[in-house]
Amino acid sequence: MLACMGYITPEYTKFPGFLSPSQGLKFLDIPNGLAAISKVPALGWVQILCFAGFIEGRDGLKWDNASRGDLGWKVITSDDPEILKQKRAAELANGRLAMMAIIGMFFQDGLTGSAWGDWSVYTASPLRAFESELGVQDPIGFWDPLGLATDGNVQTFNRRRTIEFKHGRVSMLACMGYITPEYTKFPGFLSPSQSLKFSDIPNGLAAISKVPALGWVQILCFAGFIEGRDGLKWDNESRGDLGWKVITSDDPEILKQKRAAELANGRLAMMAIIGMFFQDGLTGSAWGDWALYTGSPLRAFENELGVQAPVGYWDPLGLGKDGDADVFRRRRVSEIKHGRIAMIATIGYLVTGLGYRFPGMLSPSMGTSFENCPGGLEAINVVPALGWAQWFIFCGMIDTGFFADDPTRSPGDFKNGGILGVPNASGPMTDAEGRKRKLNAELANGRLAMVAIMGMLFQNGTVQSAGTEMWGF
Repeated sequence: MLACMGYITPEYTKFPGFLSPSQGLKFLDIPNGLAAISKVPALGWVQILCFAGFIEGRDGLKWDNASRGDLGWKVITSDDPEILKQKRAAELANGRLAMMAIIGMFFQDGLTGSAWGDWSVYTASPLRAFESELGVQDPIGFWDPLGLATDGNVQTFNRRRTIEFKHGRVSMLACMGYITPEYTKFPGFLSPSQSLKFSDIPNGLAAISKVPALGWVQILCFAGFIEGRDGLKWDNESRGDLGWKVITSDDPEILKQKRAAELANGRLAMMAIIGMFFQDGLTGSAWGDWALYTGSPLRAFENELGVQAPVGYWDPLGLGKDGDADVFRRRRVSEIKHGRIAMIATIGYLVTGLGYRFPGMLSPSMGTSFENCPGGLEAINVVPALGWAQWFIFCGMIDTGFFADDPTRSPGDFKNGGILGVPNASGPMTDAEGRKRKLNAELANGRLAMVAIMGMLFQNGTVQSAGTEMWGF
């Protein structure tokens, strides 16, 4: 807060007299903001550091509960504890705002030469060097998220702009080249010596393996000739020209509009051709009805359990893109198992959080009763070591014996597991649609329970309680 005031006040007033009589340095000679750092004498910095050290050493280490935030600062005070609490809360809020503000002032000062003012005044900033260039269009304006142009180097900017024009034009041609063969192809032979007709060449990425080696040589030679003839002209006059006379006009304003439109279309085409490459590589075509591409590994599991609206088949990490059914089945078995455990764990958290406990002793030898066992993470320290050993042995027996996975059965369908894991508790569900609906519901509830139990564990670890206050009861 003091720093923010110190940034603002010198814009309107400064101390009279000398900052350093020995150096003939007046307060009026000191610039505002970051520029002042280089003007303050070395002894001035020593004075500042000594003063800050004295204040910090006298009051700065008092952070016990009684004097927290006091530190000898008696401006914020009141005899009414409630009013004092409000004032200190307001001070904290203002201090947080001031921390953000001073950092913003530092950045704007460093970039523009002042911590505020009309941005259009600061034309010397390298950030403004290219704001009137082609391609600076609404609604984004000058877009340089990586800060490549912050050095203000005109030659480097011209080279990048020329390359952008070139890539945009190539991408526009590539997009047309992707679309046109879907409707028409050249007549005759692509390679008479190999009896290879243009009509024999598939569309998209599949064509790469069909073009003869000499065909690639021709393509590279042609591209090299074009590049060598015009590709190195990126001076200010011919930037984006490169012998390309299709976009032209005698009216400079119309020419500027046309070239800006070309840049925008080229940027769109660069995005479009990359999208076509990805969709082609994944589905076998750059467009068309997605439902037709059943051979794509992405579609291998779209009819599996757990594919539910509104998300559909959700695999953001692409774990199932290889289409390996065995690996997918193993993951689905693990998901169902973790979901069931998480549902049981969530119920265990809720029940004990509401205060219910088994009667009797948890460990008679240690005199530990269930009633004395806390809920949540605190219980870890109360359960005896032999209790944990019993848990591990029991879980191991269930996992490897009673509910052992059978590769011939559906994921999560155990031979010994009836309703809720009770053997032979019910016969098989004969209604296929009802069975699918129930299994989907189990997966959805298991996923919710996995998120829920993790949230409970984090909240328990953070607030040190697994009780009913965690849920507002």
